[in-house]
Amino acid sequence: MLKNSQQRYGSVAIAFHWLMLVLLIGVYACVFLHEEFPRGSDIRDALKTWHFMLGLSVLALVTLRLVWRLVNVQPAITPAVPRWQHWLASAVHWLLYGFMITMPVAGWLMLSAADRPIPFWGLELPHLIEPDKALSKTIKEAHELAGTIFYWVIGLHALAALVHHYIIKDNTLKRMLGKS
Repeated sequence: MLKNSQQRYGSVAIAFHWLMLVLLIGVYACVFLHEEFPRGSDIRDALKTWHFMLGLSVLALVTLRLVWRLVNVQPAITPAVPRWQHWLASAVHWLLYGFMITMPVAGWLMLSAADRPIPFWGLELPHLIEPDKALSKTIKEAHELAGTIFYWVIGLHALAALVHHYIIKDNTLKRMLGKS
């Protein structure tokens, strides 16, 4: 089943979810690993390039994912959760989407302001703004802080899914695993 039903997510939504996880693991792995290599080394530069390309891939995928979400029904959690939990889950999901959009855009702006190439799988994307070294540094600091916050929001999302599965025992996680 490609599309979502009232009971569970369809294969397209599930693929978007888990592919996004793989991309985000790659983005964070590149950030953490590049620090292990000396400045100017080929491997460090390659990891930074991969970080940029994977981050921009997140932007492309989240755009498709949002369109898919908006044209599909969202399966219900059963048994139903209290209204405050539903509201909180919705807020966290939109926060995740916000990070998946703003983080790559901030990276693109940062590279633009630094007057550096914006690599994307063999292409070089255009600069979004004029070069401005001070602005690039400010965006970089904000991007790094937001990246740390995003890391914890992702963890909160995963923890909530596990709590729903093992403690509350509803179908929250099962819906995203393709099980009813």
